[in-house]
Amino acid sequence: MNYSPALEEVVAVGGVITDRKPVDFHRLGLAGCIDRLTVPLRRQGTCVHWETPHHGVEISSGCASLLYQSAQVALSNTFKHAHATDVTVRLAAVFHGIRLMVADNGTGFEAVPRATGEGEADRLGLKTISQAVEEAGGTVNITSAPGTGTAITITIPLD
Repeated sequence: MNYSPALEEVVAVGGVITDRKPVDFHRLGLAGCIDRLTVPLRRQGTCVHWETPHHGVEISSGCASLLYQSAQVALSNTFKHAHATDVTVRLAAVFHGIRLMVADNGTGFEAVPRATGEGEADRLGLKTISQAVEEAGGTVNITSAPGTGTAITITIPLD
């Protein structure tokens, strides 16, 4: 596959997807910025599906940044752990808010961690994003089980 030089700046470092260029929501839009994060997944052969109904919703830069960071964590986890062949990213307006969903058909994990603390370090990104979203008045829903893939849904109010 042939990628433009700008997309070469999106890399995975230690399994974390990183965009070396500053995020430019004004030029690319939120969906365009998140789409750049899918480049490492595409390079490894993962099929990425996009669902972005156009509603012309304006969101603040803070909300866009939080959704972008959430997508970065979700896509990095998919890249590093899931061994997924398909990923769906959905960005849509919902009643008084905006919703980001990242779902994969990968290995999944136990949504409720074991008492031993197993996998706790790997879930630090999800925990951090969950706290930030909740502080913004939003919700995070993580659905996963071993062998069934993972879906992370983040909803942030726009009011």
